[in-house]
Amino acid sequence: MALFSQKSAEKQLKEESEKVHRQDLETLLERQKAIEEKVRNSGRLERFGTDIRLMFSMIRDYWYGNYRSVPWKTIAAVAGALIYVMNPLDVIPDLIFGFGFLDDAGVVALCLKLFESDLHEYAAWKEQKEQQERDKLTPDQI
Repeated sequence: MALFSQKSAEKQLKEESEKVHRQDLETLLERQKAIEEKVRNSGRLERFGTDIRLMFSMIRDYWYGNYRSVPWKTIAAVAGALIYVMNPLDVIPDLIFGFGFLDDAGVVALCLKLFESDLHEYAAWKEQKEQQERDKLTPDQI
């Protein structure tokens, strides 16, 4: 039997996303550096570093009203996954050497799998926006 199954990850993601309210996004954004540090220092989560930064970027753009082409369900699930990572005393406490981040990685992986298309659409929007900003620069500004 697996220590942390996809079914367990689904349950945890659902529970966390149902608890997320719009005002929780601000608190989550304030904790971004701490969560990214935790991800960098954990073997199992480290491979999700780029995806987690993208998740934070999407939440930030949603929070500030720059990007609203995403359902609240996606924002809540992404925020729920990040809140789960932030919690050191989750299903498998982070203090358990070798296994502590297994559940965190499972919840993040499931979130990425379920909301992959929304994240890809956001990444394309972000790239287009950045390209438009680059196009506005004059040669002497580059």
